[in-house]
Amino acid sequence: MLTNEELIVRLALAALLGSAVGLERERLERGAGLRTHMLVAVGAALFMLVSAFGFADVLGHQNVVLDPSRVAAQVVSGIGFLGAGTIILRKEIVHGLTTAASLWAVAAIGLATGGGLYIAAVAATFVVLFILLAIKPVERHLFLNRRPRTLTLTIERTDFTLSSLESALDSADLHLQSIVFQSGDAQTEIIQLTVDRVTPDKLTDLIDDLRGMQGVKEIRRDSE
Repeated sequence: MLTNEELIVRLALAALLGSAVGLERERLERGAGLRTHMLVAVGAALFMLVSAFGFADVLGHQNVVLDPSRVAAQVVSGIGFLGAGTIILRKEIVHGLTTAASLWAVAAIGLATGGGLYIAAVAATFVVLFILLAIKPVERHLFLNRRPRTLTLTIERTDFTLSSLESALDSADLHLQSIVFQSGDAQTEIIQLTVDRVTPDKLTDLIDDLRGMQGVKEIRRDSE
């Protein structure tokens, strides 16, 4: 049986490692941030501790058999429900898969920490952070043409026409994935348009064309 100090160390280390991943998600303002990742890691570590050491008092009794992996195995499947809650389908685009995967990985890190596999837990944390921080720029560079881009336009209703917007998209040779109209104040309206498979250069050209259109007051480019 572990000492109280060892139990506290494992739970604290799980919280620390979970916070490292959670800080990266919090930096990007994702749905599951610092506290969520810390809670998942600590919870998984505690499940592992309970699974491995929580039933020591009944061992040795007749017909009592302990399988330390059973509770831990339920964490692997159960974390899927929490991960699914971070996945959103918006305008035919799936958001939150990376955050769901980071929660799943943090749960594994918590299990490893609870099981005393400190080297594996720390190494996995560094690998996860490397994937989240270092691979993203490489992914963007390799797949520039595969990411939809969303622009938010604030327009004056009396001066702006949809035909001019269609002309700008046609001249830029861009495919409009979706367009959403939202009410502004008495004179303005907000348009969110998403274009599919566009390079940064083409998107910049489109923004320049939109800036020169009559009735366009403001253009915001959504963060990627």
